[in-house]
This record gives sequence, C-alpha cells and structure tokens, in this order.
Amino acid sequence: MSNEGLERAQQKMRDAGVTDAAINVFTHYYHELEHGASGLIPEETIRPLTDVESLEEQDIGKDAAREALSKTVLIKLNGGLGTSMGMEKAKSLLPVRNGKTFLDIICEQVKAAREYYDVSLPLIFMNSFRTHDDTLEALKAHPGIEVDGIPLDFVQNQEPKLLADTLEPVTWPADPSLEWCPPGHGDIYTALLGSGVLKTLLDKGYRYAMTSNSDNLGASPHAQVAAWFAASGAPYCAEVCHRTPADRKGGHLAIRKEDGQLILRDTAQTPPEQMNYFTDEHRHPFFHTNNLWFDLQVLYDTLVERKAVLGLPLIKNEKTVDPTDASSPKVVQIECAMGAAVQVFPGATAVVVPRSRFLPVKTTNDLLLVSSDVYELDDMGLLNMLTKRAPVIDLEPKYYKKIADYQERFSGGIPSIRNVSTLKVKGNCYFSDGVVLEGQVTIQEGDPAGTRVDVTA
Repeated sequence: MSNEGLERAQQKMRDAGVTDAAINVFTHYYHELEHGASGLIPEETIRPLTDVESLEEQDIGKDAAREALSKTVLIKLNGGLGTSMGMEKAKSLLPVRNGKTFLDIICEQVKAAREYYDVSLPLIFMNSFRTHDDTLEALKAHPGIEVDGIPLDFVQNQEPKLLADTLEPVTWPADPSLEWCPPGHGDIYTALLGSGVLKTLLDKGYRYAMTSNSDNLGASPHAQVAAWFAASGAPYCAEVCHRTPADRKGGHLAIRKEDGQLILRDTAQTPPEQMNYFTDEHRHPFFHTNNLWFDLQVLYDTLVERKAVLGLPLIKNEKTVDPTDASSPKVVQIECAMGAAVQVFPGATAVVVPRSRFLPVKTTNDLLLVSSDVYELDDMGLLNMLTKRAPVIDLEPKYYKKIADYQERFSGGIPSIRNVSTLKVKGNCYFSDGVVLEGQVTIQEGDPAGTRVDVTA
C-alpha cells in the first residue's frame, strides 16, 4: 500500500509543479517514515555541549566586519501565517511598534547596516505559497530594498499530507489547500537549490548567508558575527544563548557520541521519559536561537553531491487534515528542522551571542513585551532593552490569544510596563491610553462570566 501511496504522492507533487529536488527529499523521508523512523535522539547517545566561544570575547575590527558583511546575504524565514494567533497573513505584516510591522523594521535594519558598512547586503525572504503575494506587496513600501539581479524572495516547497494509517496522500474536497503542508523550515536548503537562488548568489560573488525567523527582531544584520564566522572557516554556525529556566522548551545542541559531530535536538526528538534531561538547563546550558550562518559554496556543493538530500532527521508531525476539526482524518506531515543541518557538515560550530539577539514573538505575551516601553527602537532599527530584566507576562488566552482580541483590548494603547516584574491579566480587560503599571501586577475581572473591565490611567 505504501508503494502506491508514494507514487501517488510523487505524481501529485509533479502535477503541482514541485521541483525534482523537493520530490527527491520527500521520497527520502517517505521511506524513512514507512520503515518506522521516529527521529528520537536518546540522552545516552549524546554528550552535552558545554564549551562554546563567546562573541563578546572577540576583538573584531570594523574593516574585517565590513569585508565579511560585504559577502553576506540575509535570509528571513517568512512562511508562517501566525495561525496560532488567529492570523491569515504573514506574521511579519503584524504591527509591532508605532504602526511599523516586523517587515518594516527588518527593512530598516538592513538599510541601516548597508549605509553604515557600505555593503549591498541582499535581503531575501523564504515565503510560503500563502505569504508570497502579501509580502511582495508590502515590500513595495520600501523602494531600494531589492538588490539588482537578486530576487526578494523564493517560495518554500509544499508536500502532500499523508493519511496516518495508509501513508497515502489525503484528499479533502471541502478545502483542497488543506491537502498540502510545508516540509518545515529545513526545506530552506532544498528550496534555495531548486529555485536557482543559491546559484545566483554564488554567481554574484556572495559567500555567506545568515538566516533567522522574521518574527525575531533581535536577529538583525551583524557584521561582527559575520567576521567571526568568516575567520572560523567553518561551513556552518549556530547562534546559541545561555539557557535559563524560562528556556526549557527550546532546542539545544549536543555532541553525538558515535562520531563527535554537533547535532540539534528539539523537544519532539526527545523520548518522553527523558524530558527531565532535556529541560535541565545545567546539563544542557545553551539553547538554539534558530539564527544560523552557512557557507553558500559548501552548501551548494553538498546539495549537488547528494542530489538535494541532506538527510536531516525526520520530524513526524501528527495532526488532522483540518487543524480546526478534530474529527477530520488523522494525517502525518513530514518535516525537518533547519538547524538540524549542523549535523551534516564536519567542522560545524556554534557561538554564544547576547540574549538581545533572541526576541521571537510566538504569542501575544511576546508581542506585548516587544511593543512596550521595556524596549526602544534606535536609529539602526535595533530593539534595545531599557531594563535589567524583561517582565514576565501572562495574558489569559481566552481573551488575548487571538490577535484581533488582543488588538481590541489594547486599542487604547500599550500600558507602561517598564517597572513591572510580573504582569498577569486574567479576564476581559480593556486598557485605555496612559496606563502605568509597576511591580508585581495582577489584573482580574470581577465577574467570572466575562464582564468587561476597563483599566484606565
């Protein structure tokens, strides 16, 4: 049955215009899936990574930094719709500060770095078929952001969702678009090759790429990291940060005992009975930021040699074909993580960077923080924290999880939380302009049925 399922899936991809490179990668993972691959990385097969160079200990001159940045391109992962926050467009189009979106601020960061270092620094987005049109339309508001001869984006591949019991491609006439899914952000390497963008960048003389999520405004262009990476001679580098109890869910790098190779382990790759090791910030003291650097030439040569199949660890994502309907058929999505490529390249390395390079927005709690007066936006488009420590924010999901509900309740303005240590909002609370909060704050509605509570200055 699975052979027939694979053939049907391959034909479905060809009919949709998916590249041969992407079909080769899908086929590789399909065979792994049917042979029972779980992608799990048991604790006994790895050693903790405990010794990593720190960027703050490096002495890098501006000339070396400029030279490295002149050979660098910035790639932003921009395929996400922010569905967990109730969005239907690219999350990067969400307003975050003074009406500016993530995309606006990213463009400001790139333009500022270009001017300061006198470099071209191409900006390229990896979009999905759902974010491509809206993103390119929004970029029209930033004339001059495109570099001649280099596209502003390439589109990540799509693959069929597979029925969990038969591994055949699912059909869903009610919404055929739900029959497809992205292959995870590990598809960046396949999509770079299949789109021709990788070869274009090499032909234009670029050698290095920095890539990060578009919802992480901390991951700005960084000439010092570029210079450090260039001088290291490494084919690949991951930015990591010191782990705290708040980072127990994030992936971490480790050393594979079998061959001493650096690898990435995420939550989904940890046996459930070993999660106590995974969440131990003392045992695994660095977390993976998903800010990555790689040598474009090494990547191209490796992809060509392996016919686009890097062999990243499989992530088996089990869902329903309609994520909003738990009664719809159970499906498997074949995915892999971008950061898992660390295990492909001998000599891959990591560097410890300041916590300021990790400011992802995954929830409205995160959005409130980066939108608040805890940060200021400087002339380089960088978010600078004005306090020693960021407050811990907990907004009740019932009223704040969806972006439309969040925006309605903060339509009067974001409160001042610069002097807040913890903020917990429980209930249907609306904030007016000029609200100033301090200390340990809990705001709770009086009526358990959800009566509106107005928080005024």
